[in-house]
Amino acid sequence: MEFIIGSTNAAKVQAVEKTITAWFPETVLLKVEVSSGVSDQPFGDNETQLGAMNRAMRAAATREGAIGIGLEGGVRMIGKQMYLCNWGVLVLPSGDQFTAGGAQIPLPHEIAMEILRGKELGPVIDAYFKRQGIRSNEGAMGMFTARLVNRDQLFEHIMLLLLGQMKYRQQTP
Repeated sequence: MEFIIGSTNAAKVQAVEKTITAWFPETVLLKVEVSSGVSDQPFGDNETQLGAMNRAMRAAATREGAIGIGLEGGVRMIGKQMYLCNWGVLVLPSGDQFTAGGAQIPLPHEIAMEILRGKELGPVIDAYFKRQGIRSNEGAMGMFTARLVNRDQLFEHIMLLLLGQMKYRQQTP
């Protein structure tokens, strides 16, 4: 069985490697950088989920018979509060898809205002914490949870939800 993740982001790849090797130790995992086909800063659940779906489908299309994985982070508004949102999609060679969303936490107002002005979350978070490359490490989720839940852990949970749905489908007639 071959899995291909449609990203080279370190946090995403680490999450996929950890979950795939735990549940499918004999499998091959490849990574490929593909376009999400959405804004650099996905806004809302629909756009974020579409980015994950595009990544999964484009990853799967790079190798016949492979299972594609797409993970995407974005932001969404609930009333006047901006939240982090995260989605994952797994595409089987048959074309069947599984989707799952992750935990969401509110962002500070000053971060939300920068994003509403058209900036991307990653650089805004780097500037806010005066560091570089946070999105590939603990992510905004990790920074705003005092590193109790880092970005890779968030994506691990999404991966478990995706793999669980796949395994359930394989078990049911």
